Amino acid sequence: MVKRMQRKDLKILLLQIRDDQKVRDEEHQSFARYSNLNPEQIHVHNVFDKPNFHPDIVDGFDALYVGGASEANVLLPNKYIFVEDCLELIRYAADRNVPTFASCFGFQLAILAFGGTILSRETDYEMGSIPITLTNLANVDKVYKGIKSGFSALSIHRQYAVELPSKLDLLAYTANCLHSFKVRDKDMWAFQFHPEVDRATVFKRLEIYKEKYTENEQHFQSVLDSLVETPESHQLMANFVDRVLLR
Repeated sequence: MVKRMQRKDLKILLLQIRDDQKVRDEEHQSFARYSNLNPEQIHVHNVFDKPNFHPDIVDGFDALYVGGASEANVLLPNKYIFVEDCLELIRYAADRNVPTFASCFGFQLAILAFGGTILSRETDYEMGSIPITLTNLANVDKVYKGIKSGFSALSIHRQYAVELPSKLDLLAYTANCLHSFKVRDKDMWAFQFHPEVDRATVFKRLEIYKEKYTENEQHFQSVLDSLVETPESHQLMANFVDRVLLR
């Protein structure tokens, strides 16, 4: 009989795309919190520190997490030289069926890695708490099963996708863009929204990035006032650990 993996024994690689030290630390803690893991179980590879790397860095880990980015753009690989190696890592993880949970920037990387297109807008982009609509496939998906359509999630992004490459199954969307998919026959999920981020964290991040994302103090305050708690979104991380890694 195969011995079931224990939660305390899990080791996960977090591909981090953060330059600000406070956000680096907060993101690491957030992934651990909503995975119900100790932060020590999540090893961080930050691409701003080590932009060139081989995809085999994920070898020996039980899963791959990919975080968001406010200081990078997947559409500017010449400026952000780590983008190509990030794409290779996504493909490598899929080829070897390394369980993967990719958020925001990670979602965009995955779209590109599998031959899709990422678009960009400078105004009227999604920001704050948004309602997520689920597809019928989500009803039978290991990570989404039990989550009701219309739940709130936190999302801030200029880059987005409106079409999926082949072999990616759509699980969630909004009126503006696609928000989640699973790679068919692989344990790889991606989310344009942030399952790992809660309301308090968005408050802190917007304080840091408000000049980047908001037009003025009134706009900034209106975004803060719109934020709600997103427990269903956080549950997706727990489901990934419980139903995929500890199955």
